[in-house]
Amino acid sequence: MITSLQRLAAGAGLSLLATTVALAQTDTQSGTTAPSTTTQGTTTQGTTGQGTTSTAPAGDPVVAIVNGQTLHRSDVVASAQSLPPQYRNKVDEYFPALVDRLIDITLMVDEGRKQKLQDDPEVKALVTAYEDQAIREVLLRRQLKDKLSDAALKQKYDEMTKAMKPQEELRASHILVASEAEAKDIIAQLEKGADFAKLAKEKSKDPGATNGGDLGYFSDGDMVPEFWAAADKLNKGEFTKTPVKSQFGWHVILLTDKRTKPTPTFDQVKDQLKDQITQEIIAAYLGGLHKAAKIQKFGPDGKPLPDQPAAQ
Repeated sequence: MITSLQRLAAGAGLSLLATTVALAQTDTQSGTTAPSTTTQGTTTQGTTGQGTTSTAPAGDPVVAIVNGQTLHRSDVVASAQSLPPQYRNKVDEYFPALVDRLIDITLMVDEGRKQKLQDDPEVKALVTAYEDQAIREVLLRRQLKDKLSDAALKQKYDEMTKAMKPQEELRASHILVASEAEAKDIIAQLEKGADFAKLAKEKSKDPGATNGGDLGYFSDGDMVPEFWAAADKLNKGEFTKTPVKSQFGWHVILLTDKRTKPTPTFDQVKDQLKDQITQEIIAAYLGGLHKAAKIQKFGPDGKPLPDQPAAQ
């Protein structure tokens, strides 16, 4: 694993800025700040290779000194944020390799600055691209500030649950076979007292037959219409007396329970609510920006699209 991380580090160093831009796009949703393209923590930014450092806070030890520049543990943690989760979530486990990676990055930045790449048009274009992304990220994060608190989410949850209509759920087991004759034979065995789960394991071609054909709870729309219609007519403990045809084959269905679908708990839907509120806030905000802006759209041929105002 360490060797694979080192190989990853070599490539990551060469495209660190691009990686940071991509990470910033992800962080817009999570509300975190994208890492700096230079080392962070207690090392002064923008002075890579100059050896300029500030006093390290307690618990932030020096992990390396590169050409006079002091690197701290916080720098290692910050630099790891551009790596995949399996690495950045296990900093201590991969710490030696992450330190080596940060040293490599520092050396490359040092060398690049010696070559005056900070003034290179290609670098400036990348910096501008990241700056635009950073502006969008901060703008959106400030729009969302204080609007995704637990209190706001709980209010949305209460509104959602109040508007929910009771929904019936069924729980059923089934035996799926290729022909109507096979299904009729199974029904005949059930009528003589055969065990449904045992027959499902022996006869059903459904991959889930190993658990006796149990399908768990489902609502209208979760199953093909023919299956739902047949199961919904059954009373608890009853099985279909005639085979049920669907696109998958022939079913024999046993209804094991009927209930009103339970209301999901707040914790179960919290992340979903957060995504929903985020989308609503951003959509409303962008709607306002569009309304206040003068926008004209053109097609691929450069001609104005229909029903568009003339450019001013």
